[in-house]
Amino acid sequence: MQEKIIILDFGSQTTQLIGRRVRELDTYCEILPYNKFPKEDDTVKGVILSGSPFSVYDKTAFKLNMSEIWGKYPVLGICYGAQFMSYANGGKVEPAGTREYGRAHLATFCKENVLFKGVRNHSQVWMSHGDSITAVPDSFKTIASTDKVAIAAYQVEDLPIWGVQFHPEVFHTEDGTQILRNFVVDVCGCKQDWSPASFIESTVSELKRQLGNDKVVLGLSGGVDSSVAAVLLNRAIGKNLTCIFVDHGMLRKNEYANVLHDYECLGLNVIGVDTKTKFFKELEGVSDPEGKRKIIGKGFIEVFDEEAHKIKEVKWLAQGTIYPDCIESLSITGTVIKSHHNVGGLPEKMDLKLCEPLRLLFKDEVRRVGRELGMPEHLITRHPFPGPGLAVRILGEITPEKVRILQDADDIFIQGLRDWELYDKVWQAGVILLPVQSVGVMGDERTYESAVALRAVTSTDAMTADFAHLPYDFLSKVSNDIINKVKGVNRVTYDISSKPPATIEWE
Repeated sequence: MQEKIIILDFGSQTTQLIGRRVRELDTYCEILPYNKFPKEDDTVKGVILSGSPFSVYDKTAFKLNMSEIWGKYPVLGICYGAQFMSYANGGKVEPAGTREYGRAHLATFCKENVLFKGVRNHSQVWMSHGDSITAVPDSFKTIASTDKVAIAAYQVEDLPIWGVQFHPEVFHTEDGTQILRNFVVDVCGCKQDWSPASFIESTVSELKRQLGNDKVVLGLSGGVDSSVAAVLLNRAIGKNLTCIFVDHGMLRKNEYANVLHDYECLGLNVIGVDTKTKFFKELEGVSDPEGKRKIIGKGFIEVFDEEAHKIKEVKWLAQGTIYPDCIESLSITGTVIKSHHNVGGLPEKMDLKLCEPLRLLFKDEVRRVGRELGMPEHLITRHPFPGPGLAVRILGEITPEKVRILQDADDIFIQGLRDWELYDKVWQAGVILLPVQSVGVMGDERTYESAVALRAVTSTDAMTADFAHLPYDFLSKVSNDIINKVKGVNRVTYDISSKPPATIEWE
């Protein structure tokens, strides 16, 4: 059985980041709602309590039944988690004079305490709280402070239970990974045996047991998640897996042929379906972004369902759902609030059982598994691409001519990023066709043609993003190439908006 750390989520925006940091220590972990601690699970090695937007003294604050974990497991409380354990045992938590947010430094800390092994003097930590622990119970001892926070960390005497007011999971806490390692490895005794190779071995074995000789159908998008899921399933069940790749006409230039070729080289059993005509007809005259998304989503389900029914005795629908999808689809009270199924609506429509072999992995782990499976690097590092494709990068009505213009411009931009070795430094990039025309001069002639916007962002998780600071020489070259080579475009702009307040995509 795979040993694990349980992370109990009290609603913090950085809970997923805690999970990623623990996984980076080659240790398996699960994120669960604060009130869903697993009972009678011998594989649990320790517990981490997350932060929260609540104050512990609020009547509506999330409260954990501490008897489930107190004295039974090593525990690390982070921010709200630390405040809650102190408050629940008679300590004081009060509003801070001013909200403490940002960088701080450990003024003093107990170097002999196992939690701070290897932590440097005056190490920077990241604070984000409106409350402070002003007094701890008698059985707690303070083990760290900053210039402004007297109780920055504590330990319960004679128990492997700690609380830290700062956030060790965030990048700006300099020795945060070391602190988490001290807890996960030295305190909890985790063996650090969670790896891509071990995941592949256990998942292939489980898929063989789960699926037996049943037939499975999977919708491929060309993206890394569905591609890795397909290769994993192929290793487990071979030709009993049938993959369907639908061209709705909104893919990148030559993407349909290129992706099909990649999949065939991987030995996958793939059916390619060219349905551009159907989608162009249904999108005719539609400008509303949500309207375009719904038409493409509904049309995809219709096409996929029709093709899947040509395969006899299919019992399973496989999807490339990953762990953040599963976490975000549940509120911390366990109520479904959002569906993240890659091909939403299909399991119910087709009366199939669902198979999600990547549902335990974060995006960076999916890529590591892909490399371990021997997949080509260009498939593994491929930028995220919206399901509706270029339809949401053409502002306004969709026409074949607009798609042609955008495909040509986008191809120049993406290939340019690769040629200048910038592609892997960018999280996501693409071109947007704007619903405006502008005056230009080409040769001795006046033009009145379309404008496009280049969009490239850097990010780690797409929750926040900054525009990529691409070299001016590169932008100049791409602009010139697009205007000179793409008929219908005479102006190129560069989007320098961050997320928030803007989003990565324009629609």
